[in-house]
Amino acid sequence: MPPLNHSDVRDSEERILLLAPRGRDAQVMCSVLDVDGMACDAVPDIATLAARIEAGAGAAILAEEALTGVDLGRLRGWLDAQPPWSDFPFVVLLAKAIAPAPESERARIAELGNVIVLERPLNTQTLRSAAASALRARRRQYQARSVLADREYTAANLRRSQSDLLDLNETLEARIEERTRALAQANDRLTNEVIERERVQQALVQFQKMEAIGRLTGGIAHDFNNLLNVVQGSMDLILLRSQDDFVRNRAEVARRACQRGGKLTGQLLAFSRNQSLDLRPLGLAALFEGVRELVATSLGSSVRLEFALDDPDAAVMADTNQMEMALLNLAINARDAMPGGGQLRFHAGAAVPPAGLLPAGDYVCIAVADSGEGMPPEIIARVFEPFFTTKGVGKGTGLGLSQVYGMAQQSGGAARILSEQGVGTTVEIWLRAAGSAADAPALVRPSVAATRQRGARILVVEDDAWVRQSVVESLEVLGYTVAQAADGEAGLGELQRSRPDLLITDYLMPGMTGAELVRQARGMYPELPMMIATGYADMRLIEEVVGEDMVLNKPFQLAELAASVERALSKRN
Repeated sequence: MPPLNHSDVRDSEERILLLAPRGRDAQVMCSVLDVDGMACDAVPDIATLAARIEAGAGAAILAEEALTGVDLGRLRGWLDAQPPWSDFPFVVLLAKAIAPAPESERARIAELGNVIVLERPLNTQTLRSAAASALRARRRQYQARSVLADREYTAANLRRSQSDLLDLNETLEARIEERTRALAQANDRLTNEVIERERVQQALVQFQKMEAIGRLTGGIAHDFNNLLNVVQGSMDLILLRSQDDFVRNRAEVARRACQRGGKLTGQLLAFSRNQSLDLRPLGLAALFEGVRELVATSLGSSVRLEFALDDPDAAVMADTNQMEMALLNLAINARDAMPGGGQLRFHAGAAVPPAGLLPAGDYVCIAVADSGEGMPPEIIARVFEPFFTTKGVGKGTGLGLSQVYGMAQQSGGAARILSEQGVGTTVEIWLRAAGSAADAPALVRPSVAATRQRGARILVVEDDAWVRQSVVESLEVLGYTVAQAADGEAGLGELQRSRPDLLITDYLMPGMTGAELVRQARGMYPELPMMIATGYADMRLIEEVVGEDMVLNKPFQLAELAASVERALSKRN
Protein backbone atom coordinates (compact mmCIF):
# COMPACT_ATOMS: atom_id res chain seq x y z
CA MET A 1 0.00 0.00 0.00
CA PRO A 2 1.18 3.61 -0.50
CA PRO A 3 3.16 5.21 2.36
CA LEU A 4 1.27 7.32 4.87
CA ASN A 5 1.87 11.04 4.38
CA HIS A 6 0.48 12.45 7.64
CA SER A 7 2.83 14.90 9.46
CA ASP A 8 2.77 13.00 12.75
CA VAL A 9 3.86 9.81 10.99
CA ARG A 10 6.69 11.66 9.28
CA ASP A 11 7.89 13.08 12.60
CA SER A 12 7.92 9.67 14.31
CA GLU A 13 9.69 7.97 11.39
CA GLU A 14 12.50 10.57 11.51
CA ARG A 15 12.99 10.40 15.31
CA ILE A 16 16.12 8.85 16.91
CA LEU A 17 15.56 6.76 20.02
CA LEU A 18 18.25 6.80 22.79
CA LEU A 19 18.69 4.07 25.42
CA ALA A 20 21.54 4.81 27.83
CA PRO A 21 20.50 3.75 31.32
CA ARG A 22 23.49 5.15 33.24
CA GLY A 23 23.74 8.71 34.42
CA ARG A 24 22.88 11.56 32.10
CA ASP A 25 24.33 10.03 28.93
CA ALA A 26 20.96 9.99 27.11
CA GLN A 27 20.18 13.67 27.89
CA VAL A 28 23.68 14.77 26.83
CA MET A 29 23.51 12.91 23.54
CA CYS A 30 20.01 14.34 22.80
CA SER A 31 21.31 17.87 23.32
CA VAL A 32 24.19 17.19 20.92
CA LEU A 33 21.91 15.82 18.20
CA ASP A 34 19.37 18.65 18.64
CA VAL A 35 22.08 21.08 17.48
CA ASP A 36 21.98 19.42 14.04
CA GLY A 37 18.16 19.39 13.97
CA MET A 38 17.84 15.68 14.62
CA ALA A 39 14.86 14.94 16.86
CA CYS A 40 15.49 12.35 19.51
CA ASP A 41 13.75 10.78 22.48
CA ALA A 42 15.30 9.00 25.48
CA VAL A 43 13.64 5.75 26.46
CA PRO A 44 14.03 4.05 29.87
CA ASP A 45 14.35 0.37 28.91
CA ILE A 46 14.55 -2.17 26.07
CA ALA A 47 10.79 -2.95 26.18
CA THR A 48 9.90 0.71 25.67
CA LEU A 49 12.46 0.88 22.88
CA ALA A 50 10.84 -2.08 21.11
CA ALA A 51 7.38 -0.51 21.43
CA ARG A 52 8.58 2.86 20.05
CA ILE A 53 10.35 1.18 17.14
CA GLU A 54 7.14 -0.67 16.29
CA ALA A 55 5.29 2.68 16.30
CA GLY A 56 7.88 4.16 13.97
CA ALA A 57 11.41 5.50 14.31
CA GLY A 58 14.36 6.58 12.20
CA ALA A 59 17.24 4.94 14.17
CA ALA A 60 18.22 3.81 17.67
CA ILE A 61 21.34 4.56 19.73
CA LEU A 62 21.97 2.02 22.51
CA ALA A 63 24.62 1.83 25.21
CA GLU A 64 26.22 -1.61 25.48
CA GLU A 65 25.10 -2.00 29.08
CA ALA A 66 21.42 -1.64 28.03
CA LEU A 67 21.68 -5.03 26.28
CA THR A 68 23.12 -6.89 29.21
CA GLY A 69 20.82 -9.31 30.94
CA VAL A 70 17.59 -8.17 29.19
CA ASP A 71 15.02 -10.05 27.08
CA LEU A 72 15.37 -9.08 23.41
CA GLY A 73 12.50 -11.36 22.28
CA ARG A 74 10.03 -8.62 21.36
CA LEU A 75 12.67 -6.57 19.60
CA ARG A 76 14.03 -9.58 17.69
CA GLY A 77 10.47 -10.57 16.73
CA TRP A 78 9.87 -7.14 15.20
CA LEU A 79 13.23 -7.18 13.42
CA ASP A 80 12.55 -10.62 11.96
CA ALA A 81 9.13 -9.48 10.75
CA GLN A 82 10.39 -6.34 9.01
CA PRO A 83 9.09 -5.84 5.47
CA PRO A 84 11.60 -6.48 2.67
CA TRP A 85 12.42 -2.80 2.25
CA SER A 86 13.27 -2.28 5.97
CA ASP A 87 16.62 -2.82 7.73
CA PHE A 88 16.35 -0.76 10.91
CA PRO A 89 19.72 0.85 11.84
CA PHE A 90 21.23 0.69 15.32
CA VAL A 91 24.22 2.58 16.75
CA VAL A 92 25.73 0.63 19.68
CA LEU A 93 28.15 2.40 22.05
CA LEU A 94 30.76 0.02 23.51
CA ALA A 95 32.68 0.67 26.66
CA LYS A 96 36.48 0.49 26.11
CA ALA A 97 37.83 -2.53 27.98
CA ILE A 98 41.22 -4.24 28.42
CA ALA A 99 39.83 -7.71 27.91
CA PRO A 100 37.75 -8.47 24.79
CA ALA A 101 33.96 -8.73 25.17
CA PRO A 102 32.54 -12.21 25.80
CA GLU A 103 31.25 -14.15 22.80
CA SER A 104 27.67 -13.98 24.17
CA GLU A 105 27.75 -10.18 24.27
CA ARG A 106 28.99 -9.96 20.68
CA ALA A 107 26.21 -12.38 19.63
CA ARG A 108 23.63 -10.16 21.29
CA ILE A 109 24.82 -7.14 19.36
CA ALA A 110 24.83 -9.16 16.09
CA GLU A 111 21.17 -10.09 16.66
CA LEU A 112 20.27 -6.45 16.05
CA GLY A 113 21.23 -6.78 12.37
CA ASN A 114 22.14 -3.38 10.91
CA VAL A 115 24.55 -2.12 13.57
CA ILE A 116 27.13 0.65 13.71
CA VAL A 117 29.53 0.06 16.63
CA LEU A 118 31.29 3.01 18.33
CA GLU A 119 33.69 2.85 21.24
CA ARG A 120 33.46 5.17 24.17
CA PRO A 121 34.57 7.65 25.04
CA LEU A 122 33.66 9.35 21.71
CA ASN A 123 33.60 12.93 20.66
CA THR A 124 30.46 14.77 19.62
CA GLN A 125 31.41 14.83 15.94
CA THR A 126 31.59 11.05 15.80
CA LEU A 127 28.18 10.74 17.44
CA ARG A 128 26.60 13.25 15.10
CA SER A 129 28.16 11.58 12.05
CA ALA A 130 26.98 8.12 13.07
CA ALA A 131 23.45 9.33 13.81
CA ALA A 132 23.23 11.20 10.50
CA SER A 133 24.49 8.13 8.63
CA ALA A 134 21.88 5.93 10.30
CA LEU A 135 19.10 8.41 9.42
CA ARG A 136 20.25 8.61 5.78
CA ALA A 137 20.14 4.84 5.54
CA ARG A 138 16.65 4.81 7.05
CA ARG A 139 15.42 7.51 4.63
CA ARG A 140 16.69 5.47 1.67
CA GLN A 141 14.69 2.56 3.06
CA TYR A 142 11.62 4.82 3.18
CA GLN A 143 12.23 5.73 -0.46
CA ALA A 144 12.47 2.06 -1.31
CA ARG A 145 9.20 1.54 0.57
CA SER A 146 7.51 4.27 -1.52
CA VAL A 147 8.83 2.78 -4.75
CA LEU A 148 7.65 -0.68 -3.76
CA ALA A 149 4.25 0.70 -2.72
CA ASP A 150 3.92 2.53 -6.04
CA ARG A 151 4.86 -0.64 -7.87
CA GLU A 152 2.37 -2.59 -5.81
CA TYR A 153 -0.33 -0.02 -6.49
CA THR A 154 0.48 0.01 -10.20
CA ALA A 155 0.55 -3.79 -10.31
CA ALA A 156 -2.83 -3.93 -8.57
CA ASN A 157 -4.26 -1.47 -11.08
CA LEU A 158 -2.72 -3.47 -13.89
CA ARG A 159 -4.26 -6.65 -12.54
CA ARG A 160 -7.64 -4.95 -12.29
CA SER A 161 -7.27 -3.58 -15.82
CA GLN A 162 -6.31 -7.00 -17.12
CA SER A 163 -9.31 -8.49 -15.34
CA ASP A 164 -11.59 -5.79 -16.78
CA LEU A 165 -10.06 -6.38 -20.22
CA LEU A 166 -10.69 -10.09 -19.95
CA ASP A 167 -14.29 -9.42 -18.90
CA LEU A 168 -14.67 -6.97 -21.77
CA ASN A 169 -13.27 -9.45 -24.27
CA GLU A 170 -15.58 -12.14 -22.99
CA THR A 171 -18.66 -9.88 -23.26
CA LEU A 172 -17.58 -7.90 -26.33
CA GLU A 173 -19.45 -10.04 -28.80
CA ALA A 174 -22.62 -9.92 -26.70
CA ARG A 175 -22.26 -6.17 -26.32
CA ILE A 176 -21.75 -5.70 -30.03
CA GLU A 177 -24.84 -7.77 -30.74
CA GLU A 178 -26.88 -5.87 -28.15
CA ARG A 179 -25.66 -2.51 -29.44
CA THR A 180 -26.35 -3.53 -33.03
CA ARG A 181 -29.86 -4.56 -32.05
CA ALA A 182 -30.39 -1.25 -30.21
CA LEU A 183 -29.10 0.71 -33.23
CA ALA A 184 -31.40 -1.25 -35.54
CA GLN A 185 -34.36 -0.50 -33.29
CA ALA A 186 -33.40 3.18 -33.13
CA ASN A 187 -33.06 3.24 -36.90
CA ASP A 188 -36.50 1.65 -37.29
CA ARG A 189 -38.00 4.22 -34.93
CA LEU A 190 -36.30 7.04 -36.80
CA THR A 191 -37.51 5.70 -40.13
CA ASN A 192 -41.06 5.42 -38.81
CA GLU A 193 -40.85 8.95 -37.39
CA VAL A 194 -39.60 10.29 -40.72
CA ILE A 195 -42.43 8.52 -42.56
CA GLU A 196 -45.00 9.80 -40.06
CA ARG A 197 -43.55 13.32 -40.22
CA GLU A 198 -43.75 13.29 -44.01
CA ARG A 199 -47.34 12.02 -43.82
CA VAL A 200 -48.31 14.72 -41.32
CA GLN A 201 -46.50 17.37 -43.35
CA GLN A 202 -48.30 16.32 -46.52
CA ALA A 203 -51.61 16.37 -44.64
CA LEU A 204 -50.80 19.83 -43.27
CA VAL A 205 -49.86 21.15 -46.69
CA GLN A 206 -53.09 19.72 -48.12
CA PHE A 207 -55.11 21.22 -45.27
CA GLN A 208 -53.48 24.63 -45.70
CA LYS A 209 -54.10 24.50 -49.44
CA MET A 210 -57.75 23.61 -48.92
CA GLU A 211 -58.10 26.39 -46.34
CA ALA A 212 -56.60 28.95 -48.73
CA ILE A 213 -58.84 27.76 -51.56
CA GLY A 214 -61.80 27.91 -49.15
CA ARG A 215 -61.11 31.55 -48.28
CA LEU A 216 -60.75 32.45 -51.96
CA THR A 217 -63.91 30.51 -52.84
CA GLY A 218 -65.90 32.24 -50.09
CA GLY A 219 -64.86 35.66 -51.38
CA ILE A 220 -65.86 34.75 -54.93
CA ALA A 221 -69.21 33.41 -53.70
CA HIS A 222 -69.88 36.67 -51.84
CA ASP A 223 -69.41 38.84 -54.93
CA PHE A 224 -71.27 36.36 -57.13
CA ASN A 225 -74.20 36.29 -54.70
CA ASN A 226 -74.44 40.09 -54.81
CA LEU A 227 -74.68 39.99 -58.61
CA LEU A 228 -77.27 37.20 -58.50
CA ASN A 229 -79.25 39.13 -55.91
CA VAL A 230 -79.47 42.16 -58.20
CA VAL A 231 -80.56 40.05 -61.19
CA GLN A 232 -83.02 37.95 -59.22
CA GLY A 233 -84.54 40.98 -57.50
CA SER A 234 -84.99 42.68 -60.86
CA MET A 235 -86.63 39.57 -62.35
CA ASP A 236 -89.02 39.34 -59.37
CA LEU A 237 -90.03 42.97 -59.87
CA ILE A 238 -90.60 42.38 -63.58
CA LEU A 239 -92.74 39.33 -62.84
CA LEU A 240 -94.69 41.33 -60.29
CA ARG A 241 -95.34 44.41 -62.43
CA SER A 242 -95.27 43.34 -66.09
CA GLN A 243 -98.35 42.07 -67.92
CA ASP A 244 -96.46 41.21 -71.12
CA ASP A 245 -96.32 37.42 -71.48
CA PHE A 246 -93.08 37.47 -73.48
CA VAL A 247 -91.35 39.67 -70.90
CA ARG A 248 -92.68 37.54 -68.06
CA ASN A 249 -91.45 34.34 -69.77
CA ARG A 250 -87.97 35.80 -70.26
CA ALA A 251 -87.91 37.04 -66.67
CA GLU A 252 -88.92 33.60 -65.41
CA VAL A 253 -86.07 32.00 -67.43
CA ALA A 254 -83.63 34.53 -65.98
CA ARG A 255 -84.97 33.92 -62.44
CA ARG A 256 -84.49 30.15 -62.81
CA ALA A 257 -80.96 30.78 -64.04
CA CYS A 258 -80.38 32.85 -60.91
CA GLN A 259 -81.69 29.98 -58.80
CA ARG A 260 -79.27 27.64 -60.55
CA GLY A 261 -76.47 30.11 -59.93
CA GLY A 262 -77.55 30.24 -56.29
CA LYS A 263 -77.09 26.48 -56.06
CA LEU A 264 -73.57 26.81 -57.45
CA THR A 265 -72.69 29.49 -54.92
CA GLY A 266 -74.28 27.27 -52.25
CA GLN A 267 -71.83 24.53 -53.20
CA LEU A 268 -68.97 27.01 -53.07
CA LEU A 269 -70.08 28.20 -49.63
CA ALA A 270 -70.41 24.61 -48.44
CA PHE A 271 -66.80 23.99 -49.45
CA SER A 272 -65.56 27.17 -47.75
CA ARG A 273 -67.66 26.33 -44.65
CA ASN A 274 -69.38 29.72 -44.72
CA GLN A 275 -72.90 28.47 -45.27
CA SER A 276 -75.34 28.10 -42.40
CA LEU A 277 -76.41 24.46 -42.19
CA ASP A 278 -79.58 23.26 -40.49
CA LEU A 279 -77.97 20.46 -38.44
CA ARG A 280 -80.62 18.12 -37.08
CA PRO A 281 -80.79 14.39 -36.30
CA LEU A 282 -81.23 12.74 -39.70
CA GLY A 283 -82.31 9.10 -39.93
CA LEU A 284 -80.16 7.23 -42.43
CA ALA A 285 -82.94 4.82 -43.38
CA ALA A 286 -85.14 7.78 -44.38
CA LEU A 287 -82.20 9.43 -46.15
CA PHE A 288 -81.44 6.34 -48.25
CA GLU A 289 -85.11 5.84 -49.04
CA GLY A 290 -85.44 9.48 -50.08
CA VAL A 291 -82.55 9.40 -52.55
CA ARG A 292 -82.99 5.84 -53.85
CA GLU A 293 -85.42 6.70 -56.67
CA LEU A 294 -83.59 9.88 -57.68
CA VAL A 295 -80.23 8.06 -57.77
CA ALA A 296 -81.67 5.12 -59.69
CA THR A 297 -83.07 7.49 -62.30
CA SER A 298 -79.74 9.28 -62.64
CA LEU A 299 -77.69 6.08 -63.00
CA GLY A 300 -79.68 4.23 -65.63
CA SER A 301 -80.07 0.49 -66.07
CA SER A 302 -76.38 -0.30 -66.66
CA VAL A 303 -75.41 0.33 -63.03
CA ARG A 304 -76.45 -2.07 -60.28
CA LEU A 305 -77.50 -0.12 -57.21
CA GLU A 306 -77.28 -1.40 -53.63
CA PHE A 307 -78.12 0.22 -50.29
CA ALA A 308 -76.92 -1.33 -47.01
CA LEU A 309 -77.50 -0.06 -43.46
CA ASP A 310 -75.98 -1.73 -40.39
CA ASP A 311 -78.54 -0.22 -38.00
CA PRO A 312 -82.00 0.78 -39.31
CA ASP A 313 -82.35 3.30 -36.44
CA ALA A 314 -78.96 4.96 -37.05
CA ALA A 315 -79.01 8.76 -37.29
CA VAL A 316 -76.46 11.51 -37.89
CA MET A 317 -76.29 15.26 -37.29
CA ALA A 318 -76.67 16.73 -40.78
CA ASP A 319 -78.52 19.12 -43.05
CA THR A 320 -81.03 17.01 -45.00
CA ASN A 321 -80.85 19.04 -48.22
CA GLN A 322 -77.07 19.14 -48.19
CA MET A 323 -76.82 15.39 -47.53
CA GLU A 324 -79.22 14.55 -50.36
CA MET A 325 -77.23 16.81 -52.70
CA ALA A 326 -73.96 15.18 -51.56
CA LEU A 327 -75.20 11.62 -52.21
CA LEU A 328 -76.60 12.64 -55.60
CA ASN A 329 -73.29 14.28 -56.57
CA LEU A 330 -71.39 11.13 -55.56
CA ALA A 331 -73.79 8.95 -57.57
CA ILE A 332 -73.33 11.09 -60.69
CA ASN A 333 -69.54 11.02 -60.33
CA ALA A 334 -69.65 7.22 -59.92
CA ARG A 335 -71.82 6.86 -63.02
CA ASP A 336 -69.30 8.86 -65.07
CA ALA A 337 -66.47 6.65 -63.72
CA MET A 338 -68.32 3.52 -64.99
CA PRO A 339 -69.11 4.30 -68.67
CA GLY A 340 -69.64 0.61 -69.39
CA GLY A 341 -71.77 0.00 -66.31
CA GLY A 342 -70.87 -1.51 -62.95
CA GLN A 343 -71.96 -1.54 -59.34
CA LEU A 344 -72.60 1.35 -56.93
CA ARG A 345 -73.04 0.59 -53.24
CA PHE A 346 -74.25 2.93 -50.49
CA HIS A 347 -73.36 1.68 -47.02
CA ALA A 348 -73.69 3.32 -43.58
CA GLY A 349 -72.74 2.15 -40.12
CA ALA A 350 -71.12 3.19 -36.87
CA ALA A 351 -67.32 3.10 -37.06
CA VAL A 352 -64.15 4.43 -35.45
CA PRO A 353 -62.42 7.10 -37.59
CA PRO A 354 -58.81 6.49 -38.68
CA ALA A 355 -56.18 8.05 -36.42
CA GLY A 356 -55.84 11.79 -36.93
CA LEU A 357 -58.97 12.18 -39.06
CA LEU A 358 -61.38 13.34 -36.32
CA PRO A 359 -61.45 13.97 -32.56
CA ALA A 360 -62.63 11.14 -30.33
CA GLY A 361 -66.38 10.59 -30.36
CA ASP A 362 -69.24 8.58 -31.84
CA TYR A 363 -69.37 8.70 -35.64
CA VAL A 364 -71.17 7.08 -38.54
CA CYS A 365 -69.39 6.40 -41.83
CA ILE A 366 -71.48 6.74 -45.00
CA ALA A 367 -69.51 5.11 -47.81
CA VAL A 368 -70.32 5.33 -51.51
CA ALA A 369 -68.27 2.74 -53.43
CA ASP A 370 -68.17 2.19 -57.20
CA SER A 371 -66.46 -0.43 -59.39
CA GLY A 372 -65.18 2.15 -61.83
CA GLU A 373 -61.80 3.05 -63.25
CA GLY A 374 -60.31 4.44 -60.04
CA MET A 375 -57.96 7.43 -59.77
CA PRO A 376 -54.19 7.91 -59.53
CA PRO A 377 -52.74 9.54 -56.36
CA GLU A 378 -52.12 12.90 -58.05
CA ILE A 379 -55.82 13.16 -58.93
CA ILE A 380 -56.98 12.04 -55.46
CA ALA A 381 -54.97 14.88 -53.90
CA ARG A 382 -57.03 17.46 -55.86
CA VAL A 383 -60.55 16.08 -56.22
CA PHE A 384 -61.95 18.11 -53.32
CA GLU A 385 -60.79 21.40 -54.82
CA PRO A 386 -63.63 23.49 -56.28
CA PHE A 387 -63.80 23.62 -60.09
CA PHE A 388 -61.32 20.74 -60.42
CA THR A 389 -62.72 18.09 -62.77
CA THR A 390 -61.43 15.39 -65.07
CA LYS A 391 -64.54 15.59 -67.24
CA GLY A 392 -64.64 17.27 -70.60
CA VAL A 393 -65.66 20.89 -71.16
CA GLY A 394 -69.34 21.42 -70.38
CA LYS A 395 -69.75 18.04 -68.67
CA GLY A 396 -69.23 19.11 -65.08
CA THR A 397 -68.73 22.13 -62.82
CA GLY A 398 -66.13 20.54 -60.53
CA LEU A 399 -68.17 21.56 -57.47
CA GLY A 400 -69.77 18.22 -56.56
CA LEU A 401 -66.98 16.76 -54.42
CA SER A 402 -66.06 20.17 -52.99
CA GLN A 403 -69.65 20.44 -51.74
CA VAL A 404 -69.32 17.00 -50.10
CA TYR A 405 -66.04 18.02 -48.46
CA GLY A 406 -67.36 21.36 -47.18
CA MET A 407 -70.65 19.92 -45.96
CA ALA A 408 -68.87 17.19 -43.97
CA GLN A 409 -66.38 19.63 -42.45
CA GLN A 410 -69.04 22.16 -41.48
CA SER A 411 -71.17 19.40 -39.95
CA GLY A 412 -68.36 18.49 -37.55
CA GLY A 413 -67.21 15.48 -39.59
CA ALA A 414 -64.82 14.75 -42.43
CA ALA A 415 -64.65 13.33 -45.93
CA ARG A 416 -61.95 11.23 -47.57
CA ILE A 417 -61.41 9.23 -50.77
CA LEU A 418 -59.97 5.74 -51.17
CA SER A 419 -59.24 4.78 -54.76
CA GLU A 420 -57.23 2.24 -56.71
CA GLN A 421 -56.86 2.30 -60.47
CA GLY A 422 -58.70 -0.55 -62.15
CA VAL A 423 -60.52 -1.47 -58.91
CA GLY A 424 -62.78 1.45 -58.05
CA THR A 425 -63.32 4.41 -55.75
CA THR A 426 -64.89 4.78 -52.32
CA VAL A 427 -65.89 8.16 -50.91
CA GLU A 428 -66.44 8.18 -47.14
CA ILE A 429 -68.50 10.82 -45.33
CA TRP A 430 -67.90 10.74 -41.57
CA LEU A 431 -70.59 12.48 -39.50
CA ARG A 432 -71.35 12.70 -35.81
CA ALA A 433 -73.84 10.11 -34.61
CA ALA A 434 -77.21 11.38 -33.32
CA GLY A 435 -79.37 9.76 -30.67
CA SER A 436 -82.47 9.55 -32.86
CA ALA A 437 -83.90 11.02 -36.04
CA ALA A 438 -86.23 13.98 -35.80
CA ASP A 439 -89.01 14.79 -38.20
CA ALA A 440 -88.10 17.71 -40.44
CA PRO A 441 -90.50 20.64 -40.23
CA ALA A 442 -92.72 21.19 -43.21
CA LEU A 443 -91.28 23.65 -45.72
CA VAL A 444 -93.58 26.62 -46.21
CA ARG A 445 -92.84 28.68 -49.30
CA PRO A 446 -93.11 32.40 -48.54
CA SER A 447 -95.59 34.53 -50.40
CA VAL A 448 -95.35 38.11 -51.57
CA ALA A 449 -98.90 38.66 -50.35
CA ALA A 450 -97.82 38.23 -46.73
CA THR A 451 -97.06 41.93 -46.24
CA ARG A 452 -99.60 43.02 -43.64
CA GLN A 453 -97.60 46.01 -42.37
CA ARG A 454 -97.42 48.30 -45.38
CA GLY A 455 -96.04 51.74 -44.69
CA ALA A 456 -93.49 50.58 -42.08
CA ARG A 457 -90.15 52.42 -42.22
CA ILE A 458 -87.12 50.30 -43.15
CA LEU A 459 -83.44 51.33 -43.24
CA VAL A 460 -81.23 49.42 -45.74
CA VAL A 461 -77.44 49.56 -45.21
CA GLU A 462 -75.49 48.06 -48.15
CA ASP A 463 -72.13 49.07 -49.63
CA ASP A 464 -72.86 47.68 -53.13
CA ALA A 465 -74.92 50.34 -54.92
CA TRP A 466 -76.65 47.90 -57.31
CA VAL A 467 -77.62 45.51 -54.52
CA ARG A 468 -78.81 48.41 -52.36
CA GLN A 469 -80.92 49.81 -55.19
CA SER A 470 -82.44 46.37 -55.89
CA VAL A 471 -83.37 45.80 -52.23
CA VAL A 472 -84.78 49.33 -51.84
CA GLU A 473 -86.94 49.00 -54.95
CA SER A 474 -88.18 45.57 -53.86
CA LEU A 475 -89.19 46.89 -50.44
CA GLU A 476 -90.91 49.93 -51.97
CA VAL A 477 -92.89 47.63 -54.27
CA LEU A 478 -93.95 45.71 -51.16
CA GLY A 479 -95.34 48.97 -49.76
CA TYR A 480 -92.67 49.97 -47.23
CA THR A 481 -91.04 53.36 -46.73
CA VAL A 482 -87.31 52.88 -47.25
CA ALA A 483 -84.21 54.88 -46.23
CA GLN A 484 -80.71 53.81 -47.27
CA ALA A 485 -77.03 54.19 -46.33
CA ALA A 486 -73.81 53.08 -48.03
CA ASP A 487 -71.83 51.94 -44.95
CA GLY A 488 -72.03 51.36 -41.22
CA GLU A 489 -71.11 54.88 -40.09
CA ALA A 490 -73.65 56.42 -42.46
CA GLY A 491 -76.17 53.83 -41.29
CA LEU A 492 -75.82 54.92 -37.63
CA GLY A 493 -76.41 58.53 -38.63
CA GLU A 494 -79.44 57.66 -40.77
CA LEU A 495 -80.76 55.47 -37.96
CA GLN A 496 -80.94 58.49 -35.65
CA ARG A 497 -82.55 60.70 -38.31
CA SER A 498 -85.21 58.37 -39.73
CA ARG A 499 -85.95 56.23 -36.62
CA PRO A 500 -87.00 53.18 -38.73
CA ASP A 501 -89.12 50.22 -37.70
CA LEU A 502 -86.59 47.71 -39.10
CA LEU A 503 -82.87 47.71 -39.91
CA ILE A 504 -81.59 45.53 -42.80
CA THR A 505 -77.79 45.50 -43.24
CA ASP A 506 -75.24 43.65 -45.32
CA TYR A 507 -72.57 41.75 -43.38
CA LEU A 508 -69.34 42.34 -45.33
CA MET A 509 -68.81 46.08 -45.64
CA PRO A 510 -65.65 48.21 -45.56
CA GLY A 511 -64.88 49.62 -42.13
CA MET A 512 -67.75 48.51 -39.90
CA THR A 513 -69.25 45.07 -40.54
CA GLY A 514 -72.96 44.39 -40.35
CA ALA A 515 -72.53 42.54 -37.05
CA GLU A 516 -70.73 45.54 -35.51
CA LEU A 517 -73.45 47.87 -36.83
CA VAL A 518 -76.15 45.70 -35.24
CA ARG A 519 -74.34 45.70 -31.88
CA GLN A 520 -74.05 49.49 -31.81
CA ALA A 521 -77.60 50.02 -33.05
CA ARG A 522 -78.93 47.65 -30.41
CA GLY A 523 -77.20 49.70 -27.74
CA MET A 524 -79.06 52.77 -29.04
CA TYR A 525 -82.45 51.14 -29.77
CA PRO A 526 -82.80 47.82 -27.91
CA GLU A 527 -86.33 47.12 -29.22
CA LEU A 528 -85.52 47.71 -32.90
CA PRO A 529 -85.71 44.49 -35.00
CA MET A 530 -82.69 43.94 -37.21
CA MET A 531 -81.76 41.62 -40.09
CA ILE A 532 -78.44 40.78 -41.70
CA ALA A 533 -78.43 39.89 -45.39
CA THR A 534 -75.31 37.97 -46.44
CA GLY A 535 -73.91 35.66 -49.02
CA TYR A 536 -70.66 34.97 -47.17
CA ALA A 537 -69.91 35.29 -43.49
CA ASP A 538 -69.24 33.52 -40.25
CA MET A 539 -72.84 32.38 -39.77
CA ARG A 540 -72.27 31.44 -36.12
CA LEU A 541 -71.16 35.00 -35.35
CA ILE A 542 -74.19 36.48 -37.16
CA GLU A 543 -76.61 34.17 -35.37
CA GLU A 544 -75.08 35.14 -32.04
CA VAL A 545 -75.80 38.81 -32.87
CA VAL A 546 -79.29 38.73 -34.46
CA GLY A 547 -80.58 35.17 -33.99
CA GLU A 548 -81.06 32.35 -36.45
CA ASP A 549 -84.38 33.65 -37.86
CA MET A 550 -83.01 37.11 -38.64
CA VAL A 551 -80.48 36.05 -41.32
CA LEU A 552 -81.42 36.52 -44.98
CA ASN A 553 -79.19 34.50 -47.31
CA LYS A 554 -78.26 35.97 -50.69
CA PRO A 555 -79.43 35.58 -53.37
CA PHE A 556 -83.01 35.80 -52.08
CA GLN A 557 -86.30 35.99 -53.94
CA LEU A 558 -88.82 38.77 -53.45
CA ALA A 559 -91.13 36.36 -51.64
CA GLU A 560 -88.36 35.40 -49.20
CA LEU A 561 -87.59 39.06 -48.58
CA ALA A 562 -91.27 39.82 -47.95
CA ALA A 563 -91.69 36.93 -45.50
CA SER A 564 -88.50 37.77 -43.59
CA VAL A 565 -89.43 41.44 -43.27
CA GLU A 566 -92.95 40.55 -42.14
CA ARG A 567 -91.59 38.12 -39.54
CA ALA A 568 -89.08 40.68 -38.21
CA LEU A 569 -91.68 43.46 -37.97
CA SER A 570 -94.14 41.18 -36.19
CA LYS A 571 -91.61 40.66 -33.37
CA ARG A 572 -91.74 44.36 -32.56
CA ASN A 573 -95.51 44.45 -32.19
